[in-house]
Amino acid sequence: MAESRPLYLGPRLRRLRRELGLTQQAMAQDLAISPSYVALLERNQRPLTADLLLRLAKSYMLDLADFAGEDQADYARRIGDVLRDPIFADIDPPALEVADLATSFPGVSEALLRLHGAYTREQQALAEQREVPGGALAHDPVTEARRFAAARRNYFPTLDTRAEALAAEIAQKGGPAEWLGAVQGIRVRFLPPEVMAHALRRFDRHNQQLLINDTLDSASRNFQIATHIAYIMMGRDIGAIMKEEGFSGPTAANLVRRALASYGAAALLMPYERFARAVEARGYDIETLSRLFGTSFEQVAHRLTTLNKPGMARIPFFFIRVDQAGNVSKRLDGAGFPFAAHGGGCPLWSVHSVFGTPGEIVTQFLELPDGQRFFSIARAVRAGGGSYGQAAVTRAIALACAAEHAPQLVYAQGVDPREAAAAPIGVTCRLCNRADCAARAVPPVGRDILSDEYRRAPSPFSFDDV
Repeated sequence: MAESRPLYLGPRLRRLRRELGLTQQAMAQDLAISPSYVALLERNQRPLTADLLLRLAKSYMLDLADFAGEDQADYARRIGDVLRDPIFADIDPPALEVADLATSFPGVSEALLRLHGAYTREQQALAEQREVPGGALAHDPVTEARRFAAARRNYFPTLDTRAEALAAEIAQKGGPAEWLGAVQGIRVRFLPPEVMAHALRRFDRHNQQLLINDTLDSASRNFQIATHIAYIMMGRDIGAIMKEEGFSGPTAANLVRRALASYGAAALLMPYERFARAVEARGYDIETLSRLFGTSFEQVAHRLTTLNKPGMARIPFFFIRVDQAGNVSKRLDGAGFPFAAHGGGCPLWSVHSVFGTPGEIVTQFLELPDGQRFFSIARAVRAGGGSYGQAAVTRAIALACAAEHAPQLVYAQGVDPREAAAAPIGVTCRLCNRADCAARAVPPVGRDILSDEYRRAPSPFSFDDV
């Protein structure tokens, strides 16, 4: 008579325990075994005996046929389906290997299934985003422009060098407006919105006048003037940078050109070396820096992401700007912060809650599921307005750096980043496997949702942890 094969049902046992809301200690008491033995069973380091199967059936009113026959055959079938994906076309593992993997290594099997599930869903989501009528694929110009900046770490040395020399000339003339008049023969005028046709900046070529909306605050006025200077004085430099890349269309090219002109304007108002020295001396105090350079909080925060000059680099930051609906209108990555290409962000990150505390800086240590820790500075900022009845928009901006750099900032001096309490955030719900998050909006990709017949957890979704 052939010897029966040992029965390993670790993942199924663990799933049952979680569905029932039991700890290993509680299940061990119910089955009259030790908690360590339960742990060995769940890790498939011990087989389930016939006696234990009967105890399980009696204790939890199970149908043994359903319980014992599920995992190996299901894993083998699902792994076989995965391995038929074209990405594995040149591997073709024998059916016996697949069966052995499913039987002997259920943890590895589940990891493979989860990874492939996440990969498949991400590919589908990307295809849905890019699909246009007729089956063609359209490039997203916003994403294309962001990738252009990210590939260069948002640092353009030729613009910084050019801006540094120009900034010295502008200072000698008394400011951007004075320089335009003395050197370019362009008069700067500040006019009401109705005269400007509600534009912020307009260049009147015929009369050689730069017209600026007079409801802008001083920081915004200076930035608009500096942007015009960047367009006329750094045009060749911007063109040379853009020649390095082939853009999919005029929209992407125009977005990049605009971003480079804004970069040049910021470099004019906050020249690299002077700004970098001030940053170090003032402990990255954004409000102080904005007063020193006559710029806004957002302009300083944006400029902090560009300080990557060899020999004079500063702390690398990630920058994000979102509105109250969660739409991301600006994103610059210099700190290796993982951000989802699509889908909502994590509501536990304070950047989504600072709308309730306008003008207040909110600091926060963050920890991702893989253990990476960051330090975040967030604040709500207001754009527009300037006169009664004129629409204004409130957005939230955040800077994040690696937690190890936090003590160099005035916002976290004297704090040990290794011991500081951190908010347990995720990149986005679809890619976050935290099981106990009450703020979860959707389940993670590639995870089986557990029944709530026996237990309802605080989290909206309970899912298998193997």
